[in-house]
Amino acid sequence: MTTNPTLADLADRVTEARNRPAYGHDALITCDRLVRIFSTDGVEVQALQGLDLLVREGELMALVGASGSGKSTLMNILAGLDTPTAGAARVAGRDLLTMTARDRLAYRREVVGFVWQQTSRNLLPYLTAAQNVALPMQLSGTRARRRARAERALELLELLEAADFRDRRPHEMSGGQQQRVAVAVALANSPAVLLADEPTGELDSHTAAQVFDAFRTANERLGTTVVIVTHDQAVAGEVRRTVAIRDGRTSTEVLRRSEVDATTGHETVVAREYAMLDRAGRLQLPAEYTQALGMRDRVALELEQDHIGVWPDDSEG
Repeated sequence: MTTNPTLADLADRVTEARNRPAYGHDALITCDRLVRIFSTDGVEVQALQGLDLLVREGELMALVGASGSGKSTLMNILAGLDTPTAGAARVAGRDLLTMTARDRLAYRREVVGFVWQQTSRNLLPYLTAAQNVALPMQLSGTRARRRARAERALELLELLEAADFRDRRPHEMSGGQQQRVAVAVALANSPAVLLADEPTGELDSHTAAQVFDAFRTANERLGTTVVIVTHDQAVAGEVRRTVAIRDGRTSTEVLRRSEVDATTGHETVVAREYAMLDRAGRLQLPAEYTQALGMRDRVALELEQDHIGVWPDDSEG
């Protein structure tokens, strides 16, 4: 027999809800029901449809998804290059919806670093590698002297194994060398977050692995949080967390962890895929699962003691 809650019970629930920490309060990146709508010739397209995402400080993670899924739109928003239509987005305590143009410029210079897929977009062609790395420090308005900027640039190039071509201009470097220098440029002002949009898309697999090592070094040696958009499954498989975006929402997430065999002592990486449950309780089931069971339009749900069962619709059977 159930009893209706008393006024005191309701008051306790309200107090508990008010005292509950805000969504993503302890995350470095928080996207809360993020929406981005583009209008072209009177036609509206929803690139992001209530996307939720949390990224913790110190993570090295990948975002994957088909073309048009919304991942590049999300990256542009996180980089301060675009503004959301609705929802909430915060990076390192900065509210991306309320920033002024001046705030946004400072944000791009101080809080985030960005690496583009096209190597030609990352470096100025008339500057050497070392000069390219020093330039963001000069533009940031800090009082660091030229010698200090040069020393910092050389430290980053050495860290990323790019010091051998510090005096070369972009046209004198290979694509992989240019991208490693681009990572150093993005790290010049010690950003909280390093973003990269398909940074290995123009490279062969061996060179791509070297560039990814630069991102891993930035994450492990400098503690920089790194978020990479990629189609490269080799890159996606190297990170501990891969988030898939589908139709403008996060859909699935693969988490990888190391396990040691108690008998042999060998260490292996175990990956497990999870479906994402958004704040409205919506779940995106992988297409191959629903197609295999002929699920469409609606499904039956059963609440069990420790799980929820999802079954094909049998109402017409």
